[in-house]
Amino acid sequence: MKIAALQMRSGIEPEANMDALEALAEEAAGQGARYLLSPEVTVVFAESREQLASIAGPYEGNPHLERAAGIARRHGVHLHVGSLAVALPDGRFANRSVLFSPDGRVEATYDKIHLFDATLAGLRDYRESATYRGGERAVTAPVGDFTLGLAICYDMRFPRLFNTLAKSGAQVMAVPAAFTVPTGEAHWHVLLRARAIETGSYVIAAAQGGHHANGRATYGHSLIVNPWGRIVAEVEGDAPGVIVAEVELEKVADARARIPVLANERDFAPDPVLPVGVI
Repeated sequence: MKIAALQMRSGIEPEANMDALEALAEEAAGQGARYLLSPEVTVVFAESREQLASIAGPYEGNPHLERAAGIARRHGVHLHVGSLAVALPDGRFANRSVLFSPDGRVEATYDKIHLFDATLAGLRDYRESATYRGGERAVTAPVGDFTLGLAICYDMRFPRLFNTLAKSGAQVMAVPAAFTVPTGEAHWHVLLRARAIETGSYVIAAAQGGHHANGRATYGHSLIVNPWGRIVAEVEGDAPGVIVAEVELEKVADARARIPVLANERDFAPDPVLPVGVI
């Protein structure tokens, strides 16, 4: 089965972003892909929480998701909207990934679990949890002959999630993202290859790329990595585009048989934390 990562440059106008998604989906389907992944914040890449509140609607009856369902039906593909913000009753949002079947039904949803809350030296505090509510469950879903594990962007820094997904049967890991340029240059390739190697899985990462209308710049370089950690397809740069690769499940079985970390993993207890001065 062929899978495709759609690299986008989403702005603050949802309809323009959906037009771009539709064009890239048509291109990928024309290349024979039957599973298509778009980036994080596909529908709108807002400048601020206030702007997001003026644009993002609730999940139920969301017109952008209805349009995505139509794209999936028209091309007969599994269309995975990497993420969009959906409004919640408490005034925050869920960063939600939505997977559509070829007949336009929702097959799975996943809310991003790990939120970036950090104090950056010389910069303002960054509190993603002030805008978003983190998810609480790992999600897998059947896609054709394989099982898909769902993650979003910052999740890729947490190996335990991917280990859990693999142990739940996932053979392909989806990582839609909007990585910044400095962290992308330093960490993007190595983290995604590591998650593939650790779990013996394919990793498909659809990225935002370039300079956006909200003033942000993202790294691009969408990737598909095989279970041995080799990059089998990459968008070379930050321009919008499509990459396609074949999922060969025997490569998953082979990688997991050669290095059976999932089977060999053992539980262990941490060292006790002792008071200072106690030996």
